[in-house]
Amino acid sequence: MLERVIFAFQWVVAGMLKTSRKYFFTGICACISGLFILVLWAFWWEPSRLIVVHKTIPIHPWYPEHAGLKVAVMADLHVGAPYWDLRKLKQVVAATNAEKPDLVVILGDFVIQGVIGGGFVNPEPIADELAGLQAPLGVVAVLGNHDWWYDGNRVRHAIESHGIQVLDNESIRLTHHGRSFWLCGLADLWTRGNRMGPTLAKIVDGEPVVVLMHNPDIFPEIPERISLTLAGHTHGGQVNFPILGRPIVPSKFGRRYAYGLVEENGKKLYVTGGIGTSILPVRFRVAPEIVILNLVTEADR
Repeated sequence: MLERVIFAFQWVVAGMLKTSRKYFFTGICACISGLFILVLWAFWWEPSRLIVVHKTIPIHPWYPEHAGLKVAVMADLHVGAPYWDLRKLKQVVAATNAEKPDLVVILGDFVIQGVIGGGFVNPEPIADELAGLQAPLGVVAVLGNHDWWYDGNRVRHAIESHGIQVLDNESIRLTHHGRSFWLCGLADLWTRGNRMGPTLAKIVDGEPVVVLMHNPDIFPEIPERISLTLAGHTHGGQVNFPILGRPIVPSKFGRRYAYGLVEENGKKLYVTGGIGTSILPVRFRVAPEIVILNLVTEADR
């Protein structure tokens, strides 16, 4: 009798071990498959995508005549990064024009300095492609740290030779539907320092002001009279894990100004996740994007 009990026990244990091995190997295969899909997503599918994001932002001050002004925002083109060559830049231009924006702004980093798997592209052919952008109020840009690490003056000359105005601690006045507003472009913080105060001081009338800058870290110093601030640089962290969030953001404020609409002390900042990549050719849940902002007055909310 005891022998039969021992035999039955051994038979049950053997069956459990066989089933456990089956589930173990099934789990290992599932993990390997999941990791493979994740790598494809982060290093191929998402970095090579292009999405168009639409966002309506109520701002103040803003004239009723300007309500509904459509601004196309792009940043961090990093032409030469993996998946983002001149052919893809042509797609960016076509997708932007298809939205029929009133104004196009480019927030720096046209070129790329150092990314695995990429290759440098001179600013002149980049400017040749960007010349195809169309908007009634024009195309306006600021330069980024990668542009200045390469040759900011050369990048500026190439861009401006095709009618794109580059603002480097400078402002321009635009008129839309009979009323005016200002675009103020600040120089890159990392490479050119902070000259925000003297630059804004030159705007002495009461017209609305939209500030363009590459690096969002100046935002805490932006005065409340500014209607809206636009920035890039962070790439949205390039990686945005569920629950864990964005592990690396190139900002002294960490994730505070990593991506999207930020509202602080009555001021508004919009940070785009950009298009290209830097250092590693990876994007996860931060797709390359063109942002179409619909600017309305706060009373229109």
